[in-house]
This record gives sequence, C-alpha cells and structure tokens, in this order.
Amino acid sequence: MGNQSPIGIFDSGVGGLTVVKSLLELLPGESFIYFGDTANVPYGSKTREQLMSYAISILNFLRTKEVKAVVAACGTHSSLTLPQLEGHYPFPMLGVVKAGSRSAIQVSKNSRIGVLATQATVNSQAYTQAIKAINPECQVFERACHQFVPLIEGGVLSGEKINQSVREYVAPLLDNRIDTLVLGCTHYPFLTQPIKEFVGADVELVDPSRGTIEELRELLTMDDLLEQSGQEPLRQFYVSGHDESFFRVGRLLLGDMIGKVNKLEG
Repeated sequence: MGNQSPIGIFDSGVGGLTVVKSLLELLPGESFIYFGDTANVPYGSKTREQLMSYAISILNFLRTKEVKAVVAACGTHSSLTLPQLEGHYPFPMLGVVKAGSRSAIQVSKNSRIGVLATQATVNSQAYTQAIKAINPECQVFERACHQFVPLIEGGVLSGEKINQSVREYVAPLLDNRIDTLVLGCTHYPFLTQPIKEFVGADVELVDPSRGTIEELRELLTMDDLLEQSGQEPLRQFYVSGHDESFFRVGRLLLGDMIGKVNKLEG
C-alpha cells in the first residue's frame, strides 16, 4: 500500500457514484476501485446481520486490491457497519454520515434539519446522534424513503412517480419548518432537481459526498498517501449482480468514464 494504491469505494449500487463524482472533482489524480453490491440492493430493509455480512465480503475483496483507504459511500453502511469494522482492516475507512452532519450544521440558520435516508439508517438514528454531538441545540427530523433507491436503480430519475414520492417523503419535513435537508443516502443526489423544485429556495440541500471527499483528502494528507506521481489513474468498476442498469444509470452521472463494468460471480 502506497501513494499510487487505489482508493476503495463501495455502495449497494449506483448511489456511491455521487461520491466518485466528488472524488474526480477534488482529487482527480487518485486511482479508485468502485464496488456496487447490486446483488443485494436495496439495503434499507436488510437486517444488521445481513449488512455486516455484505460489508465484510466487500472489504475483503477490496483488501485483495491493496487499497490505501476505503470510503463507505453508503449512508446505511456508514450508520450501521462502519463503526463496528473500523480498525479491523489494514487501511483507514470513513463514511458519509459525519461529513453530511457537519455540512448541515454549517448551512442551517434555524437549527431545524431534515434527513432523508433508508429505513435502516433512520432506525439507527445515526444522523440525529452525529448532528447533536456537534450541536445539541439542533432539532433533527429523519424520514425513511422506501421507494427512492429502487426507482433510481431502475433509471427512473424524473416524472410523476418521482414527484409523488418526493411529496410523500418531504412534505412532513417541511411541516416541521426545516431550512436544511440532508440527502442521507448517496443515491438521493440523483434526485436533486425534483427535490429542489419541491422544497423551494428557502431550504438548503446537503449532499454529503463533497464533505466526505474533503475529509478523505485530509486523511490521505495526514498519512502521506496522496497520489503525487502524475501517472494515469486506475479507475475500475465492479458489481455483484446485474450490471446493465448500473452501466446505464451510472453513465448518466459519469459519462464515458464507465466504459466497462466487471461482474463478480458468487
């Protein structure tokens, strides 16, 4: 493991590509290996035991690739498995919850923060705990969004189904007078436009991906692991299940960069 080693990034499917997009903007010279666990998407309804099994399998795979750091580009894993697995692998790991929480506190003016997330993340209260650990005065309102991930994984990013789901999940948060809304699942920034159109200009949307990569940059700098050779970066994509939808939806976000998706069997 050294400066030229890749960064491992994983999620249940295409959602973590929003983190990849921020990585390309902030650390364009870094190599990365992305793993989308499409065989098990969506994660929100899975048990803690199932999620732990998935995380261990993915991390063991990334270890074989000699990654220098791992980003759990998934709100569910960041909430439930990462706290238990940190320190058990030879590379540093970070998630999206802490970065998203810090960003939300920075932009909120009335300290009333809404969070859209998976059921598993909402059940864990990870965002509420992280936000209140920084500012106990904040009021946090979390809302589980069961339909978002299946729609996004299926390539449905706009239209009446999306608009209806946005109304169903976001309206109760607006009733609580939030001025900041955290997109607490990395899939959800795919729906930034319909969500923004519904909440209006008075509510600030927070995508945790940028803050996560800023945190990663600090970590790599501190450990003297930033890529400095100037060599062409390695960029690989792996999935555990269906690759057609991943390829199609992923290219909407990253374009031609996703030229090949490697499907792992078993």
